[in-house]
Amino acid sequence: MAGVFFYDGTWTTEEPKIVGPMDHAFWLGSVIFDGGRAIKGWAPDLDRHCARAVASAKAMLMKPTKTAAEIEALCREGIARMGPEAELYIRPMFFIRKGLGAARPDPDSTDFILSVYDAPLPAWAGFSAVMAPFRRPTPEMAPTDAKAACLYPNGARASAFAATQGADNAVMCDALGHVAEFASANLWFAKDGQVITPAINHTFLNGITRQRIITLFKDAGVTVEQRTVKPGELETADEIFSTGNYAKVQPCTRYNGRDMQIGRFATQARELYWHWMEAAPKVV
Repeated sequence: MAGVFFYDGTWTTEEPKIVGPMDHAFWLGSVIFDGGRAIKGWAPDLDRHCARAVASAKAMLMKPTKTAAEIEALCREGIARMGPEAELYIRPMFFIRKGLGAARPDPDSTDFILSVYDAPLPAWAGFSAVMAPFRRPTPEMAPTDAKAACLYPNGARASAFAATQGADNAVMCDALGHVAEFASANLWFAKDGQVITPAINHTFLNGITRQRIITLFKDAGVTVEQRTVKPGELETADEIFSTGNYAKVQPCTRYNGRDMQIGRFATQARELYWHWMEAAPKVV
């Protein structure tokens, strides 16, 4: 895929080869990333994604080598290099080079790289999902307060399980068996005219797009109930949809074998998001 990469003060169109088998990040997974978007010149909530990258690095015992403002400026430069009509994924990353006594990361060896690359938005067509047997960890079990790379393999296992069931995505529960999120996005559903999303309990990220949709719904007079969700509630939901940076808002059109329609709240969420985004100044 076409892209530009910033590392060690230099932009390149080739992926930099930056780690070896003795690097802490390669060996023990001391990597954080964030994921912003650029959509035909708009970069919604880019500042918040950059700020979260710095916060995630600190949560993973790193010493960030760039501020959120510096990362945002680099992101904007990368977006400009890719052109005004591009649909892009923006991925700033911090990672650890060395360990202290092998396992413990050395904060002073924190490094940074930025990738900005073509990633067309998925079509507004819906996806299928099933409940997976894999669960999200609690904060004392894993660094759930960071967007840490080490959290994602279990979500990948859930996605792989979904594929064996003929589905596109998986629903994951928390350690207590309550619905947490999709394997790759935050989860929402509606029942009897009420919009519901699982309450943040620190087992999954309070997504930036999730927060934005809650605010947009509130401004539009739609109340969002954030609470504990039992798995059985999804079986009788009127509609289910996801929010996340990669696809923004997407409807679930088949859950656990039950066909579902694209609902009015998913449609409204998408329309509200696009209206808000397009009212903002473009980056390029």
